Amino acid sequence: MALLSLSTGAIIGIAVGAVAVVAIIIYIVWRISTMNTLISLRNDMEEAFSTMDVHMKKRYDLIPNLVETCKGYASHERETLESVTRARNNCIAASSSNDRLAAERELESSLKVLMTRVSEAYPALKADTQFNNLTRQLEQCEHEIAQSRKYYNAKVKIVNNKIEKFPSSIVARKMRMERYAYFEVNDVSERNAPRVSFDDSPRIRL
Repeated sequence: MALLSLSTGAIIGIAVGAVAVVAIIIYIVWRISTMNTLISLRNDMEEAFSTMDVHMKKRYDLIPNLVETCKGYASHERETLESVTRARNNCIAASSSNDRLAAERELESSLKVLMTRVSEAYPALKADTQFNNLTRQLEQCEHEIAQSRKYYNAKVKIVNNKIEKFPSSIVARKMRMERYAYFEVNDVSERNAPRVSFDDSPRIRL
């Protein structure tokens, strides 16, 4: 009876107010849900990077021994060996993800140059047991890095899509989330780099 005693304007006002309240509740629930989704996707991406980081650090540990072994046979490759060492140190010292990715590209490039020159000019080194053991471990590291890199890039794609697509992009901007960089080589020729073979030793792709 009370409702019937209300004017048409009052009823419309109550209805509009109720719709507004429901809309606000729906928006709040959606925003919280979207924020949680973005946080989860970012955490998944960071976890994928951490996995890749473990494999990259294993490679960092191998490089000093590889360089020292090469020095005994390839003393004329001082500049190349120093380049590899410098790139490794830059990777370790990198303070941000972008710096780390750039340093990793430099390291992969310098390692490729070193192994190519060694395979062409130092047959005695190729017969060294320590060198062969190191190259075998390096090959395994490269394989693990390549696999974890694919997984990381897949996670980056998912979170970037969520950040850039509407309407989740609205929440992403509020959270100050920006597009993340893929871990990939820039030079197309490096994508198709040939394998470096060592006759009787394992094959390595750098």
